[in-house]
Amino acid sequence: MSRKLIKSTALTGGMTLVSRMTGLIRDVIFARFLGASAGVAADAFYVAFAIPNFFRRIFGEGAFSQAFVPVLTAHKNGNELAATRTFVGNMSGVFGLLLFLVTLVGVIAAPILVTLLAPGFLQHGDKYDLTVEMLRITFPYLMFISLVAMSAGILNSHQQFGAAAFTPVLLNVCLIGAAVLAAPHMAQPVLALAWGVFAAGVVQLLFQIPFLLKINMLVWPRLRLDPEVKKVFRLMGPAILGSSVAQINLLVNRVLASFLVTGSVSWLYFSDRLMEFPLAIFGIALATVILPSLSQKHAEASPQEFSRLLDWALRWVLMIGLPATVGLVLLSRAIMTTLFHYKEFNALDVEMSAQALMAFALGLLGFIGVKILAPGFYARQDTKTPAKIAMISFAVNIVLSLLLVWPLKHVGLALSISLAAFVNAGLLFLRLHKDQVYRPETGWLLFSGKIVIASSLMAALLYWGVGDANSWLQAGFWERVQWLSFWVITSILLYIGCLLLMGIKPRHLLLKHP
Repeated sequence: MSRKLIKSTALTGGMTLVSRMTGLIRDVIFARFLGASAGVAADAFYVAFAIPNFFRRIFGEGAFSQAFVPVLTAHKNGNELAATRTFVGNMSGVFGLLLFLVTLVGVIAAPILVTLLAPGFLQHGDKYDLTVEMLRITFPYLMFISLVAMSAGILNSHQQFGAAAFTPVLLNVCLIGAAVLAAPHMAQPVLALAWGVFAAGVVQLLFQIPFLLKINMLVWPRLRLDPEVKKVFRLMGPAILGSSVAQINLLVNRVLASFLVTGSVSWLYFSDRLMEFPLAIFGIALATVILPSLSQKHAEASPQEFSRLLDWALRWVLMIGLPATVGLVLLSRAIMTTLFHYKEFNALDVEMSAQALMAFALGLLGFIGVKILAPGFYARQDTKTPAKIAMISFAVNIVLSLLLVWPLKHVGLALSISLAAFVNAGLLFLRLHKDQVYRPETGWLLFSGKIVIASSLMAALLYWGVGDANSWLQAGFWERVQWLSFWVITSILLYIGCLLLMGIKPRHLLLKHP
């Protein structure tokens, strides 16, 4: 079981790595093309792209997936293939109609959305008008990509993880193509990026078809609100908050950032993108893989195996998340300089983005923890509890954002999200433990101590060897790449070597069975 989970996580993480690498190439091109502190076009596009992305994570990868996959898994266990196909057809028809209506409202209400979600833009008429124009182009992406998320849920429930994990690569390819090929020929080049987002949604949805056909799950949509469809939507209600609180927090902070100096929105965007690199490659990949497995254990009434699966995942969270935090904090300026310090992206942009990245990185364990602990509720079809906890976390973020934004500016906004993530993860953990859904296995104290020691030695190496920001700013591109690659590889090898010397072997990370 654990070998299959590790293999599936590695496959999902590998495909996500390809996606994130192409995403980095995309962001490097954007940084050259748009810059950050130059401002109007950059801030307008990032807000126009962020709004449908926010709703996507609510309607698609967030609440819908968390509600749909457990119901689909339980349905597969108790029904024939024909009945499951009927359920999928009904679900796709009703969900598709809902998405169309939401998209239509979003396009019509674009001025209102920009006013609500980036009110600071009202002070700059050209930025506001450009954002509204681009949002009307990008908003239909919500409909396409949410249907992609439904397809991914179907594939994942059949243990087919690769295609869904690869799909985001197509978004990056479309956006790179738009920036490189279309933008130079348009009167307003930044609009090419908006059309690239629209095209990517269509391409990503079409990409799912052969994979659904292969597992005999390509079903014609039907508008029938059967009991199972109603159950998914009933679970979706509270799950909208429970699974999307991080995105709500980011959106609130983007509203506050719109009142700060021009460039603040973009600094937060670039730093968040880099922080999401390890979060997506490992955290989201592992969460994607364990949700169907946890749902299966719940359907089989195996609470002991359910708890062991959570424990196994949490050990991986600590083992990967802590050194990733150390690396992002100590290499923040080096990473920002190497990837983005070209043409329009100047030294000020590097420093401001690096400071935000450090603040985001401090919350990485919390972000990953939420991704792993929340499925412990969703797999049992409990979406209300994580929703209540998410609201507490949301309130904490609002208070901290208002307290920290004025003394620390955009860095305070990033730090507030990180602290709120730890509150969210901590409360989820305590509730699972209190309800005896999760019972920690033996050996946690010793295991944690070894991870802390290895991470500390890694931190000491990077602090000693990386150098100051000026040396990176003055170096050429290939010199930066060589230095960064050297320190990343060396620190990883040191960390792994320390774990091996302290007795943590690969076999110890397999899921134990009675």
